[in-house]
Amino acid sequence: MDRLISIITAVHEPSAHFLPEAYSSLRDQDLPEGWDWQWVIQEDGETQAVAPFVPDDPRVSFGQGRAGRAAMARTLGLSRARGEFVKVLDADDRLAAGCLARDLAAFTAHPDVHWATSRVLDLLPDGSTVGFDQDPPEGVIERGAVLDHWKANDYRAQVHPATLIVRRDTLFALGGWMALPASEDTGLLLALNAVSRGWFSAETGLFYRKWPGQSTGQTAHVHPGEREARMAVVEERARALAALDWETGQA
Repeated sequence: MDRLISIITAVHEPSAHFLPEAYSSLRDQDLPEGWDWQWVIQEDGETQAVAPFVPDDPRVSFGQGRAGRAAMARTLGLSRARGEFVKVLDADDRLAAGCLARDLAAFTAHPDVHWATSRVLDLLPDGSTVGFDQDPPEGVIERGAVLDHWKANDYRAQVHPATLIVRRDTLFALGGWMALPASEDTGLLLALNAVSRGWFSAETGLFYRKWPGQSTGQTAHVHPGEREARMAVVEERARALAALDWETGQA
């Protein structure tokens, strides 16, 4: 039986029509011999609007549940994740060619690394792309480095949580994504960096779609009171984990 990477996608009705593009980018991945992927799609809600866009592929698992935003949907989806590694793929994003193979290569070369990220290009409505100007050099990211950068740059990390891939056991040990209305993936990223070294691939791993319906583009996402509250609990969780001096062991 092939070894697996579980791809977790939370989806709700407005972004469901992007699923075929995400699927195409996943299907085109070239994995090392003996590896395959499993795509766990979890609807944030229980409507009839998402299922028609779910691909007919035995590697795809589709589930529904009570609406509670992305963190809860991903957590429910984890009940069906069987892979050694769990990678996030938002419904409206696309994987870049070769990204899963590069992720696996990083974990193989660095057994003490428990999570990895990669370069992101924003995919604009006109089809053009824009890169991030604060990418770190390719290589290992030391414990605590993400929190330091995030604090110094108005709560913006130097690596993108939408590209995260993490060892499954470590993900469960940390309790997965934070129970927040947004920034739940940043919370996981900082928690991971508090307990383990990570890896950054300088090759593009994700096309991050910018469009009017995305949740991070809504007014509520930048509401000052809520944003400060989200950032406060994200930081406190990371600092508490670091203070416990709990470090992941070698896989």
